[in-house]
Amino acid sequence: MFKENTKNILKPEKPKSDECCGGGSCCPCVWDTYKEKLKKWQLTQPQVDTVN
Repeated sequence: MFKENTKNILKPEKPKSDECCGGGSCCPCVWDTYKEKLKKWQLTQPQVDTVN
């Protein structure tokens, strides 16, 4: 079974302004894909303790 290597995931880049049609009919939208990849990336990052 293939296990995804999450240690080496690079932070995804936001879509460029010309990559989105703005019509809302694309499935998936480039922004949906970006948000999904960003969420995966965030889960691989070390947790920061914000309590003083």
